[in-house]
Amino acid sequence: MATEEILEPFELNFSDLLRFSSSPLSDSSSPDCLDSVYDGVMEALGPLGPGLLCVAGVPLDFNLLRQKILPLARKLALLSSGDRDRILKCHGLGSDVPLKNPYRTVSSFAKQFKYADCRDLPKGNSVEDKQVLHDTDFDQLGTAFDRLSYCMMEVGLMLAELCDRKIGGQELKSSLLNSGTGKGRLIHYHSEYDNQIIKKSRERSSKKATKPTPFHTSSHQECERFKTKNQGTERKDIFTSSIRSSSDVWQNWHYDYGIFTVLTAPLFLIPDNMNSLDCTSEWNPPNGLHTCLQLYDRVRRKILMVKASPESFIVQVGETAEILSKGKLRSTLHSVHRPSWWGYLSRENFVVFLQPAWDKFLTMSGRDNSGDHDDDDNELEGDLDKEITKAVPPLRSRLKDGMTFAEFSRVTTRQYYGGGGTQSRK
Repeated sequence: MATEEILEPFELNFSDLLRFSSSPLSDSSSPDCLDSVYDGVMEALGPLGPGLLCVAGVPLDFNLLRQKILPLARKLALLSSGDRDRILKCHGLGSDVPLKNPYRTVSSFAKQFKYADCRDLPKGNSVEDKQVLHDTDFDQLGTAFDRLSYCMMEVGLMLAELCDRKIGGQELKSSLLNSGTGKGRLIHYHSEYDNQIIKKSRERSSKKATKPTPFHTSSHQECERFKTKNQGTERKDIFTSSIRSSSDVWQNWHYDYGIFTVLTAPLFLIPDNMNSLDCTSEWNPPNGLHTCLQLYDRVRRKILMVKASPESFIVQVGETAEILSKGKLRSTLHSVHRPSWWGYLSRENFVVFLQPAWDKFLTMSGRDNSGDHDDDDNELEGDLDKEITKAVPPLRSRLKDGMTFAEFSRVTTRQYYGGGGTQSRK
């Protein structure tokens, strides 16, 4: 039986990334003091590592942008569809998940961006930045979205260059630059209370109900008890209790199929006022700085709960990076955990997906078998191992030699979520 542990990822300082990006491509020219950084990065992202690291020391401006934009995810998710569509259109955003289901666990607001456009944005301490940070509600949503995407894209590009130096060649960074595009997502992970709000709002709008109905008769008191019991350290088991089934996850087990996924540390919100959607408080997880992001360590057969500071970015390896590096990097099998006391707790996050061009050809040949996560499936023993793997279609069933990245992404999406897929709801 697998057990859950806390993972404190390797921390790479943002200033070190900048130093690497301004250095020649030859390892021999790198300062000796940075050798330990190389080793730490490859240990974290290599075949025996978690496939994930944190980037600390991110410039203050971008942490302020995080604080500004993350609470907007919940506000957008709970708006009426007409108001939400108008705001998204105004800022050039869309949604890549269905928003009609009132019981959905996730709402996502997305935008494809071009690297060239991002590089033209102001790089900090500008008049535009100050307007974004002091703006109310959605007026500067699009600008904040673009600014944060730009910084996270730069982190991914610099990390790709660093990995290329240790792997040899320039495959990762050149694949990203040849693509020229990325995808940003502002994500709201719903609480049960959020879904009740959406359901009641739709009933009122369709005249099936004439007045709001509370979540339950003592909703305000229950919410206050939740905050009192679980703030700080009194309830330390909220993130470390026994492993749960897939019904206790906001997002089921999966691999990202791009090159890198760059995430902000999440924000957790609790409603203060049952009669107002705007009155929320940030909730600080007990027992450390947890993220609800959990990884599956296939070597030790353990689930690892990721711990990260709010001021850091998290970078995960995707399957295409594993393929292009011929197994020298290891993709991250992960899910988003839903705590046991989740009725009023929501999670907000901002994510940037970095991928190669759609016409990039992929091949399985020349891979280092120690980095092939399909090989681990042949040695599964425990029920949890098999349950997690059942949710994830094997890489070899999704990737054939000579496929383009576009074909790989279509097959992967279909085998996860299409009719008959491992996580299909049909």
